[in-house]
Amino acid sequence: MTEIVHVPLGSRAYDVHIGAGLLARSGALIAPLLKRPRVAVITDETVAALHLDSLRAGLAAAGITMEALALPPGEATKSWPHLTRSVEWLLEQKVERNDMVIAFGGGVIGDLAGFAAAILRRGVRFVQIPTSLLAQVDSSVGGKTGINAPQGKNLIGAFHQPSLVLADTDVLGTLTERDFLAGYGEVVKYGLLGDYNFFQWLEDNALSAASGDMAARIAAVTRSVQMKADIVSRDETEQGERALLNLGHTFCHALEAATGYSDRLLHGEGVAIGCALAFELSARLGLCSQEDPSRLRAHLRQMKMKTDLFDIEGDLPNADGLIALMSQDKKVADGKLTFILAHGIGQAFITSDVPREMLQAVLRDALAARD
Repeated sequence: MTEIVHVPLGSRAYDVHIGAGLLARSGALIAPLLKRPRVAVITDETVAALHLDSLRAGLAAAGITMEALALPPGEATKSWPHLTRSVEWLLEQKVERNDMVIAFGGGVIGDLAGFAAAILRRGVRFVQIPTSLLAQVDSSVGGKTGINAPQGKNLIGAFHQPSLVLADTDVLGTLTERDFLAGYGEVVKYGLLGDYNFFQWLEDNALSAASGDMAARIAAVTRSVQMKADIVSRDETEQGERALLNLGHTFCHALEAATGYSDRLLHGEGVAIGCALAFELSARLGLCSQEDPSRLRAHLRQMKMKTDLFDIEGDLPNADGLIALMSQDKKVADGKLTFILAHGIGQAFITSDVPREMLQAVLRDALAARD
């Protein structure tokens, strides 16, 4: 069973295929997009060891040859040195403007390879083949590409839409439990920001998806992608509504910076903690009932996920230190932080009207619970 979500962006529209066995069919799906039967693949060493042979076979079945560059895994790869290496490698492969680059990996590879494609010859086409849950439901769709700077995450980049996305849910079976659950942080975000019924469905079905139920996995990925596609089609370059997709991310990016973009905190774990903090802040401001953050935390704990600041090992800055890190966020406008808050589960909205003392209080209390 394969689901297809269309991302309607006029001349840059594309389809997202979601289902099992898509690597085997990759050649047949990509061939219609090619001017000549060859592709350049950027991946990471972990994904290459697990899945590159399957992709090569799937492409070869349609007569497509491939060359591949495998980069080190991890967030540190989203950097100038690896971007330079990727672009120069693509030039060495004589990739032309009508050729196709394939981003084959998680969010790091998708962002990096997509940015390389965006700047190579002023823009070549690329296909996203996301291999992590986080990439399948979020970063592979919508055209955000980029790298990190010392000052913060994703501060250097471009909007560059893929030509096709292939989300093979079989590949999720090789993720560690921690990586799968980190990706789930982005799945639950969709229910929290705009679909109460989806959040309810997740309360009933997410444990099955985590334990390997393929139908539940396909359903969760498909609904997440459909919600993202709907928002992106209305606000491609984040002038307004698309910022809702950043629910939890203002907190998350500060926490990632505080932990040095290391394995202490994976991105999706930071998103889950950030969503809980955003709902806590909303409740303290009287925007939603206290039952909402409590219900969210109960669900995250049921999923055995990181839920609060005390779940992060090691030292963290104090409340003012975390707020200083938040102020580096690229969503700062006129010097004011942008927050995604909520009137309830499924009812998120965008605001920059958050009293600093209330934000300090929420962070101080969350930090105090660590002691």
